[in-house]
Amino acid sequence: MSQINLELAKKLIESAEKEANEIKVPMVISIVDEGGNFIACHRMDNALLVSIDIAQNKAWTSVAMKMPTADLAQAAGAGKELYGINTTNNGRVVVFGGGIPLWKDGQVIGAVGVSGGSVEQDIQVAQSAVQVFSELEYLLNG
Repeated sequence: MSQINLELAKKLIESAEKEANEIKVPMVISIVDEGGNFIACHRMDNALLVSIDIAQNKAWTSVAMKMPTADLAQAAGAGKELYGINTTNNGRVVVFGGGIPLWKDGQVIGAVGVSGGSVEQDIQVAQSAVQVFSELEYLLNG
């Protein structure tokens, strides 16, 4: 599993959707590769339309900044070092939680972005996809 492909993206989305169903919040789940390129996006029934762009941009931001968007939120607050970063890259940088990079051998190889609930719910659903990624990585590489 050296790169993110559609088969893997579907497994991550399936896990995230299961978590979203458990908390009863319709979500949009997006997966990108190491270059921030779109691999897959899934909009659950009744998920907010605005969540499509937000989920994709959370995933892109996580790859571009090599960090969870929740961590970027800390650094981008008023008076902080990265204040205003959300105005760069044509407004594509998201500075609230729900985007998490996927790491393999110390390298970011992709990311998941989730939108549709509260920031806490988005993080929870994204983390379920990251957990499956970690489990699959462990199974394949022992």
